[in-house]
Amino acid sequence: MKHIPTVGFISLGCPKALVDSEKILTGLRTEGYAISSTYQDADIVVVNTCGFIDAAVEESLDSIGEAIKEHGRVIVTGCLGAREADIRARHPQVLQVTGAHAYEEVMAAVHTHLPPRHDPFVSLVPPQGVKLTPSHYAYLKISEGCNHRCTFCIIPSLRGDLVSRPLDDVLLEAEKLVAAGVKEILVVSQDTSAYGVDINYQAVNWRGQSVQTRFYELADKLGELGCWVRMHYVYPYPHVDKIIPLMAEGKLLPYLDIPFQHANNRLLKLMKRPAASQNNLERINAWRAICPEISLRSTFIVGFPGETEQEFTELLDFLTEARLDRVGCFAYSPVQGAVANTLPNAVPEEVKQERLARFMALQAEISAERLQQRVGRIETVLVDEVVAEGAVARSKADAPEIDGQVFIDGATHLTVGDFVKIEIEEADEHDLWGHLV
Repeated sequence: MKHIPTVGFISLGCPKALVDSEKILTGLRTEGYAISSTYQDADIVVVNTCGFIDAAVEESLDSIGEAIKEHGRVIVTGCLGAREADIRARHPQVLQVTGAHAYEEVMAAVHTHLPPRHDPFVSLVPPQGVKLTPSHYAYLKISEGCNHRCTFCIIPSLRGDLVSRPLDDVLLEAEKLVAAGVKEILVVSQDTSAYGVDINYQAVNWRGQSVQTRFYELADKLGELGCWVRMHYVYPYPHVDKIIPLMAEGKLLPYLDIPFQHANNRLLKLMKRPAASQNNLERINAWRAICPEISLRSTFIVGFPGETEQEFTELLDFLTEARLDRVGCFAYSPVQGAVANTLPNAVPEEVKQERLARFMALQAEISAERLQQRVGRIETVLVDEVVAEGAVARSKADAPEIDGQVFIDGATHLTVGDFVKIEIEEADEHDLWGHLV
């Protein structure tokens, strides 16, 4: 039997990079390549890298090194690909390096080093493409790049300015996902609420209607597909308020992932954060008045250059008032090429770590209190896994891999992708336990 060209694939980084990996894998399968999860069975290895923070850079460089050691023939793509000199300084053996969302360049590199086998009988791919997520949920990337120039971030230099996908293209992909059995769509981009601004909110024809390529219209149309729709990476611009009624109506999950990053205006301006002047506490209260069930996730940075103890205390006060449901926090880490590296009054590492610990201890108390309020409620959850002890699920308040889980003891008869109703019996600072209703 003629050998099928086989590509090994390593995908690192955020959900947006995962979507890039899925697109590349779909292209490879469409052309008849086989995909291998082991070095031994692969003819070539592609590593999709992350270059956002120093720890991610090191992980990417280590993964490239492992692939070279175990296999030898390696193509590198992804965010770290923008720093080809750094990659080749550590790993001069790599066959080729391409940048982020460089689909055509990756395919061309594979063609060069492993020509495709032309056989229509193996060039088969499902209509929704190749997915790296479980079959019941999928990430839907609506744009590339970002127009902001946050001083701690190098994403625009890695991925360029905002480029929105046409709305009809996005909705068609979403329909295919739902038709293939996807129960939850997670909308991702660098700046979801800026969707369409780069193309002047261009109108498209969708199912006989003229619809603008705009954040609200996207949310409204996705909300008609009959699946869970979860919004990530939403900056708190005033127009975001318009989608909260969609959550109250049940068209969207009552969930917003909003990276506030800090609460002090001076630091937000130093960070060059969009919507830095917004009164976020007022916005949060207004959202909860419209949709009391809304769950809010955010990320913050402590120890940003120049952060004083008083400014950090202001951040803790914000947390205490905002009562956010899910929170991630990072001690500031200099990223090569970030403007913030040049700012004066760097915070000592031990102070950064001490502030991080205080921040997370306060948020653990808040999270535990918020979850405890749900004990006794009946909620719909989505089953992610079935194990010997029972089922592991997620509520509307939980995004996969970053938020909490719901454990249903003894429910081994359930199937992954099932929606079931449970009564919540117990909570800690992260997770819930319940029984089937």
